[in-house]
Amino acid sequence: MTERRNTDERPHGLLAGRVAMITGASSGIGAAAARLFAREGAAVVLMARRGDRLTGLVSEIEAEGGRAAAAVGDVTRPDDARRAVATAVDRFGGLDCAFNNAGYATVEKSLHETDDEVYARTMDVNVGGVWNCMKQQLPVMLAGGGGSIVNTSSTAGRYATGASVPYVAAKHAVLGITRAAAAEYGEQGIRINALVVGTTRSEMIDAVVQQMPVLETAFIAPQIQKRMASPGEIAEAALWLCSDRASFVTGTAMPVDGGISAQAKAGS
Repeated sequence: MTERRNTDERPHGLLAGRVAMITGASSGIGAAAARLFAREGAAVVLMARRGDRLTGLVSEIEAEGGRAAAAVGDVTRPDDARRAVATAVDRFGGLDCAFNNAGYATVEKSLHETDDEVYARTMDVNVGGVWNCMKQQLPVMLAGGGGSIVNTSSTAGRYATGASVPYVAAKHAVLGITRAAAAEYGEQGIRINALVVGTTRSEMIDAVVQQMPVLETAFIAPQIQKRMASPGEIAEAALWLCSDRASFVTGTAMPVDGGISAQAKAGS
């Protein structure tokens, strides 16, 4: 059953009356964004592989008066991405914005010791996932007269941060996709930006630090702010880029990194 899109239902908030799709929504930045976007008036379609977590998050959002739907799936599978976008159209009438946030990282010692399977999975999730989702999101946004897409990159997308080679390569590629697509679709009313995210206290980072505890200090050492971000801090940046407050912002790689970009010696 399709709900009629009505800006009067939740008249307040930066995304009042909008429909948003968020990937990697079962934990960390994605879950924080789901809660925040819903509080700011959006109907949210949440995509991740762990259906039990999505179901719980949808119930939480609805209990607070928000609108949400779960789209269980893997961003590496084009059909799953298609079904998630179809959920937005079928349930809420369209798609206005998307936060392509799903990611994957592991701790690897060096390139020649990295399994091919790790390389493939890292590229499939971080790059292929953005590609698959955008291919489905863009036609709906074009039909609706415009929209906004935010892709999650990383400081590893601009510098050799010490993260694994596949992860650095993948996050560089996310910036390339973002910039090229922004140029291609800008005149058609779609803004496309990326977040250059610094180390964030999330399930993925906790798992990496657990494997190699020395990384917790190493991650924050180059930053001006000597701490990890909370998932909610990154979600706030994504919210702004998705909203009309960022109406003249497209094709950018926006640092949300505790100041590491200000101190990095490498070129941007």
